[in-house]
Amino acid sequence: MARVAILGATGYTALELLKILARHPQAEVVAATTRQEDRPSISKIHPSLTGMFDLKCENLNAEQAGKLCDIAFCCLPHTASMEAVPQLLDAGCRVVDLSADYRLTDPGVYETWYEHVHTDPTRLATAVYGLPEIYGSRIPGARLVANPGCYTSTSILALAPLVAEKIIEPQGIVIDAKSGISGAGRTPKLANLFSECNESVTAYSIGNHRHTPEIEQVLSDVGQAKVQVAFNPHLMPMDRGIFCSIYPRITEKRPVAELLEIFRKFYAGQPFMRIVDHIPSTKDVAHTNFCDITVRYNRDQLVVFAAIDNLIKGASGVAVQNMNLMLGLDQRMGMLPC
Repeated sequence: MARVAILGATGYTALELLKILARHPQAEVVAATTRQEDRPSISKIHPSLTGMFDLKCENLNAEQAGKLCDIAFCCLPHTASMEAVPQLLDAGCRVVDLSADYRLTDPGVYETWYEHVHTDPTRLATAVYGLPEIYGSRIPGARLVANPGCYTSTSILALAPLVAEKIIEPQGIVIDAKSGISGAGRTPKLANLFSECNESVTAYSIGNHRHTPEIEQVLSDVGQAKVQVAFNPHLMPMDRGIFCSIYPRITEKRPVAELLEIFRKFYAGQPFMRIVDHIPSTKDVAHTNFCDITVRYNRDQLVVFAAIDNLIKGASGVAVQNMNLMLGLDQRMGMLPC
């Protein structure tokens, strides 16, 4: 039985983690941290967990939490994680970090996009990017896994087979991405209030969204050539979900059936990848760890469609998938049915 700690237990990703871990037969949540001093019960912070955990949230530092557990899920904001992760590792536990702090391998790129000097740059080279469908062979031996972003998971999984097989040009890829409001986190923000979001769709962070270098880094690694994308995110008036319509430049037109077979071969044996004949929707994958993908032509333009639940496959579900691999367990454990 693996002892688990969750640092930063008040957000949406922590809530989804706790829901999954509650049914996990090989994991026990022994600590959950918060900056609140009154040690609230986890059910007070997340009422939907009432009766599922007898657990108080405590104001523990990273070293204290790390000494209590075998695996720590770090659900802290970026820049806060890079302060906590070294202490967790020094305390002897292994870490799945759900922030962006260890996803980028170049500290200069991190500083450019996050406007903060990385205080733990040497670990960027040893952290394993936690997308099991791409880096699954590296995750079991990792001490630090950098959980991917939600937009990035969807975009990378939708493009990796095409990039790997040199079926598309590595430049000029347009990603039209749409996310539910929960992707912005639980901290109140004016732009995310119901009266601002309801009955409205808007684009944001055009040309400077922080997931852009993450997508390019992984796809460049997969294709062994520099990949460049134009990433255009949109906020949708729904609770959860990511839907991407992606427009790559195909090098040679191939039938849809052949392209789907390339995807199925690339993801053979991956339990959470579903290559479908229909155009997926966010409801198809809601509350699951599945990623649904298909392709179409619009005249001569190839379009790749992909959908995930941003809180599960885009965050907490893949985090548990990573934990399972780190512990030598079936990566599906605790998540099916989801």
